[in-house]
Amino acid sequence: MATSLLAPVHRAVRTIEGRTPAHRDRAVDGLRALALLAVPTGHWLLGGFTLDPDGALHNASPLTSFAALAPASWVLQMLGIFFLVGGYASVLSFHRAAARGESTGRWLRARLARLGRPVLGVTAVWAAMIAVLSPLGVPEATLRTGATLVIQPLWFVGVYAGITALTPYCVRAARRTGVWSAAPLLAAVAVVDLLRYGPYADAMPSWLSLLNLLPGWMFAYQLGVAWGEKRLGGRAAWTLLLGGTALFAALLLFFHYPVSMVGVPGQDRTNSHPPSLLVLALAAAQSGAAILLRDRIARLLRRPALWAPVVVVNLCAMTILCWHQTALFSAAVPASFLGAVPGLTTAPDTAGWILARLAWLPVLAVALLLIGRLTRRFEAPWTGVTAVRRAVAGVLAAAFAVFALGLA
Repeated sequence: MATSLLAPVHRAVRTIEGRTPAHRDRAVDGLRALALLAVPTGHWLLGGFTLDPDGALHNASPLTSFAALAPASWVLQMLGIFFLVGGYASVLSFHRAAARGESTGRWLRARLARLGRPVLGVTAVWAAMIAVLSPLGVPEATLRTGATLVIQPLWFVGVYAGITALTPYCVRAARRTGVWSAAPLLAAVAVVDLLRYGPYADAMPSWLSLLNLLPGWMFAYQLGVAWGEKRLGGRAAWTLLLGGTALFAALLLFFHYPVSMVGVPGQDRTNSHPPSLLVLALAAAQSGAAILLRDRIARLLRRPALWAPVVVVNLCAMTILCWHQTALFSAAVPASFLGAVPGLTTAPDTAGWILARLAWLPVLAVALLLIGRLTRRFEAPWTGVTAVRRAVAGVLAAAFAVFALGLA
């Protein structure tokens, strides 16, 4: 019986293996899949809710009560790996497009369209959901909490799109100076951190930290471009691993950077919004380790049973990023009508909450799988979508932005 139930899975695994080109870089795809899965895992583990007397949900974090869990964010924060792999993949795609005679503008439009379609889809659907859920009795505060959850991963898409647009310049820099092309980005973030956290911090404007937004996340992307240009080898990878680890430890021990890689309610400093020097130190260490482990990962993913999930995750990359918070919301909203449901609507301030949330993870994964089956179409080209439907989607997306930003 068990064998017959698993037969479709075995056929799918064999099909994926058979369709994989021999030249496919399995290690890079594996690293991307790992970084992708870390996003929902981190948000589901480190994001909770509280239920107010009116039955509305509000965001909360277990890190407020369990500071000892902060090192878990060092593992779950894998955006450095994602940008590293993104830079590597972009430079290869850029060169393939040039070999076909494709212009840089056309290449860039195609890349940005792949990022933009799922974002437009999720925001348009959410605008419609808000219009439906509000008359059904879902409190406005709950809907605003949900909108905040949806926006959390979308900022990343916007930053990634902006950095992708700079790929031609990243390629030129990597060709000229190799891995050192990322050094000015590190220096820029260090200077801004010195100004906002140093002896003259009180005199600095509040917007100063925003200057770290582009160089902070572009650092690992530039490393990936240098890697793709074959200007980042084993010796440089060891330097990144050891140097990044040493800088990470020094910033924590001697410069008192926040331990958590994600924002903690009540703290006046955060490492990720926008990125601090600690984020770059972690990205350097992760990038060095990833490059050094590349061959081992590639050999491991020669096993069809391990390779097949990697392919599926990569095919659904934007769906996972855009919809995983909706999966959490889909479980929390019904629970809010039931009252205190451990791990969903109770405050994340007890060990019991942690155990309950761990038990909820498989449920959230199934919810994301079901949602993804319906929304995966947003990643594909909208060839059959009329201009009118595209316009409606744009209007709905704009309405969601107005609501989510508190403008309505």
